[in-house]
Amino acid sequence: MGTILTAGETMAMLTPRTAQPVLEAQEFRLEAGGAESNVAVHVAALGHHAHWFSRLGADELGTRILHQLARNGVIVDHVVLDAVRPTGLYVKSPGIGVSYYRRGSAASALDAKDVESMPLTAADVVHVSGITAALSASARAFLDAVFTRARSEGIPISFDVNYRAPLWPVSDAAPVLRALAERADIVFVGRDEAETLWGCFTADEVHELLPDVPELVVKDGSVGAWSTVRGQSVFISSHRVEVVEPVGAGDAFSGGYLAALLDGASVADRLRAGHDRAALVLGTTADFIEERTERTKT
Repeated sequence: MGTILTAGETMAMLTPRTAQPVLEAQEFRLEAGGAESNVAVHVAALGHHAHWFSRLGADELGTRILHQLARNGVIVDHVVLDAVRPTGLYVKSPGIGVSYYRRGSAASALDAKDVESMPLTAADVVHVSGITAALSASARAFLDAVFTRARSEGIPISFDVNYRAPLWPVSDAAPVLRALAERADIVFVGRDEAETLWGCFTADEVHELLPDVPELVVKDGSVGAWSTVRGQSVFISSHRVEVVEPVGAGDAFSGGYLAALLDGASVADRLRAGHDRAALVLGTTADFIEERTERTKT
């Protein structure tokens, strides 16, 4: 088994049980939803140790999130419960979009001191995303501290660009996310994100922008994904699936890819593993499939 440590905001997610807009749906599910914790769930389901770190409100939503992640094999022992700030909430409305209720959330109060509570030395790889940089100035400082400490410990850093337009404008996000990507060992970015942020229209253009990233993965939705490692690029087509709801598929891809990396798989097999996990999520309104893989904590 390998060990991954992920860190970043997770909210309670309210979503219809079927692919209907919120206005029409009659039944809903309430689950954990967050880019980094989603990755942890997928890595755990594929047989590795997965830690997730963040702040949650000391409330029922926060407790529910902890229980669900633990039930799915994620180690949550180091999560900080905030007695003052609440757990954030977001609502998925299939066919319409996503609404966020996260202002003043516990996760937005993440700061550089929180890195001291993370079990970094236990990890074979650390995974974070650009969402954290958009939450607040202190959360951006937290992310910077994660990079700095992981680098000092010699732990590879995986970074998903994860640009979220509702959180910050392109003019602010583009230079910050590029600088973070340049500091990472593994970078995941959507081709559409790269176009929006940096004017890159192809995987080759993204590589030209980020030539020194050791492992650069460019995802292009239903087309496929490229991984460029030490200057050599591999492309694997996406699976053909009926899409119910796309949110969470990128996290699933990253989880599958990183689990395969921990397995020592080839670059092509990492991409295939990413597509396998993404296909599972594309067929549901959930961010991950409940696989009940709870593990003994070590």
